[in-house]
Amino acid sequence: MTNEATISTSHDDAEAKGNGLTYKDAGVDIDSGNDLVEAIKPLAASTKRPGANAALGGFGAVFDLAAAGYKDPLLITATDGVGTKLRIALDSGIHGTVGIDLVAMCVNDLVVQGGEPLMFLDYFATSRLDVAVAADVVKGIAEGCTLAGCALVGGETAEMPGMYGANDYDMAGFAVGAVERAELLTDDRIAIGDVLLGLASSGVHSNGYSLVRRIVERTGLGWDAPAPFAPDRSLGAALLEPTRIYVKSCLALHRAGLVHALAHITGGGFWENIPRVLPEGAAAHLDGTVWTAPPVFSWLMDEGQVAPHEMARTFNCGIGMVVAVPADRVGEAKALLEEHGETVFTLGTIVPRDDGAPVRIDNLEAIFAESSNR
Repeated sequence: MTNEATISTSHDDAEAKGNGLTYKDAGVDIDSGNDLVEAIKPLAASTKRPGANAALGGFGAVFDLAAAGYKDPLLITATDGVGTKLRIALDSGIHGTVGIDLVAMCVNDLVVQGGEPLMFLDYFATSRLDVAVAADVVKGIAEGCTLAGCALVGGETAEMPGMYGANDYDMAGFAVGAVERAELLTDDRIAIGDVLLGLASSGVHSNGYSLVRRIVERTGLGWDAPAPFAPDRSLGAALLEPTRIYVKSCLALHRAGLVHALAHITGGGFWENIPRVLPEGAAAHLDGTVWTAPPVFSWLMDEGQVAPHEMARTFNCGIGMVVAVPADRVGEAKALLEEHGETVFTLGTIVPRDDGAPVRIDNLEAIFAESSNR
């Protein structure tokens, strides 16, 4: 009681003097932060799942692995951001989808090891908290968590005047998943002769946007202009198409015993990501004639005069996830993936590496055949 009275008297004295500074005077509005917490509580609650109640307000989040059904689990963690795709969201004023990207970039990395995403936390930093914008972002994060089947259990909102531009923000995501010890996907499962399936991407996803923005700058188009590759949408909205989340389809495939390996095609494209799951002595042989990249890639290639090899080491080029499956179960695997809403291409096979490169794509130019028809 004595301490409370002392604090109260000091606060009144400062107001009476009229020259006492507050945290808000320095650029940090605690009330806005509290308003944001209240606004996003229903969003977090909507992601509740067994093992987590998704309530906000505590100092840390607790997850009950036993309640989620695990017997001998290994934990898997992943962290990522959205990169300079955020710049397009900021400049176009479209904030509702980058939260999905944030979740996708983390949970798609968990599932490649057979992990089920369990909980997600976000870090949102800005110079001045705009509650409406931040709530829009978190709404996307909650939607991504729902698509991935994980709980949004908390995060951090940091208002840091002087660290960012007036209306800028940045964010990072953190995901925790689990897999039963015996079900962890490791590179020793792949066998020569395995067939490689490709799951279609929803667009550029969340990599290569520094190059994307440079190309757009060269064209002189504004973010509100009709997208040349999707005239019914603005350029900003089309390029902000969120990253596809492959968790539920890939987990279903894994639990059916049909997966030998998964490779999330992110920065570095095919050349960098597929080798990450290949055992020594194995190589991936793909045929570029079996799929055509969506029009956005042809447009980027044409406008930027980007070489095909550079496209395939920067972008996903229409394939967001590569799946290695046993050769005698390809039909079963494709049917299960399509049942979960995936568009599936048979890309190629696992072959002996010999002394060649770990990834070879025949007819690479054919992926961008759309550009020859522009």
